[in-house]
Amino acid sequence: MSTAVLPPDFLWGFATASYQIEGAPHQDGRGPSIWDTFCKIPGKIADGSSGDVACDSYNKSADDIALLKQTGAKAYRFSLSWSRVIPLGGREDPVNEKGLGFYVKFVDDLLAAGITPLVTLFHWDLPDNLDKRYGGLLNKKEFVADYTNYARVVFKAMGSKVKHWITFNEPWCSSILGYSTGLFAPGHTSDRSKSKIGDSSREPWIVGHNLLLAHGSAVKVYREEFKSKDGGEIGITLNGDYVYPWDDEDPKDVEACERKLEFSISWFADPVYFGHYPASMVSQLGDRLPTWTEEEKALVKGSNDFYGMNHYTANYIKHRTGTPEPEDYLGNLESLYENKKGEIIGPDTQSFWLKPNPLGFRKLMKWISDRYGKPKIYVTENGTSLKGENDLPMEKILEDDFRLKYFQDYTQAMADAVSKDGVDCRGYMAWSLLDNFEWAEGYETRFGVTYVDYAGGQKRYPKKSAREIHRCFDALIKKT
Repeated sequence: MSTAVLPPDFLWGFATASYQIEGAPHQDGRGPSIWDTFCKIPGKIADGSSGDVACDSYNKSADDIALLKQTGAKAYRFSLSWSRVIPLGGREDPVNEKGLGFYVKFVDDLLAAGITPLVTLFHWDLPDNLDKRYGGLLNKKEFVADYTNYARVVFKAMGSKVKHWITFNEPWCSSILGYSTGLFAPGHTSDRSKSKIGDSSREPWIVGHNLLLAHGSAVKVYREEFKSKDGGEIGITLNGDYVYPWDDEDPKDVEACERKLEFSISWFADPVYFGHYPASMVSQLGDRLPTWTEEEKALVKGSNDFYGMNHYTANYIKHRTGTPEPEDYLGNLESLYENKKGEIIGPDTQSFWLKPNPLGFRKLMKWISDRYGKPKIYVTENGTSLKGENDLPMEKILEDDFRLKYFQDYTQAMADAVSKDGVDCRGYMAWSLLDNFEWAEGYETRFGVTYVDYAGGQKRYPKKSAREIHRCFDALIKKT
């Protein structure tokens, strides 16, 4: 029997992202994003698909709110399409009032339904025009100025209604997958078989730095111009997997675990909380890692009102010897699914990178809490795919016991982090409300608690996990 340990005002609900669910790429004046362009390149998306229709949530927002109400959710985290709000993206470019108005109305409708909105300003879909105009995320001066303007436009339109803002979703993915491996838009990589452009040894570190500066700049605007009258909070969402040593008796593997967390999480969190990059990164990357001016440091340090935590899985870490490759972004180590004893980190899912390990969730929450001085944490994504789910008949898909067990185990691990480890956790957003466009994996991988019939007009069918997840929170949240 679970013990109620989470605060009475704990926010639980679901998360989505604009390009993954909205569709309607040209409707009401939306401009293209880098993902619209990337999806058109043959071979980039597993099933050759795109987000052109996805869940058609732009036209079915009322259905999505009805679903949220049905599940009992208290909150909904969603992202805005920058190119829907400012189609060309720039600070001198016109605002698309229809696009902005869609989000304002959506927030109003959520609030009318008793659901708290958590708004992500940027979930990877940069206006394509900014990439073409000046190199997008690589251009510090222009990108930071344009993002700050976009943030201000949005704060002005709905700051009085939205109390929880997220500047960027998983900057690690934008930087590494977008500018090192080339798996995500805009697809830069040193591998010339995949892209004509890119320098995997330098570009991701430049992009990461620019994202941090844009985050700091938007937070400054929010705090100086909106926070006192709107009373909200703002932070950044970072992804991170937990780590166990491949050989727990080898001090070098133990040390490599810490380095892996630093290269993935602390790359962004250390500047936000301490004003500098981790020493392990400075040591390995040298002059490829941008340096901080005093002005930049002042902008970014202390720029989180809360820590947004996206988490799915864990890995075994094995140290490497010798000089790391210039393209290395892990920290001179191997990330594995099996340890020296032959133990597997967790069961298989449809996603090669995701194997459930709930204890790792608790341990990572504690690691973040200890390193960054017990910040208020919102879990902004957590969820799983199921192996072969897309190939099952619909009636079997709707009985997603594996996903439900994942949520039961992970929410209990989170509750243990709160009650036994002193972690200050205030919210949990399950990924995802809907099956949706899973980026480079297309529609083959489903993460939703709701089945979306892509061939049948995007009709929504709640799975067992959608119907049952509220029980996790009924048991864990203290009653007032």
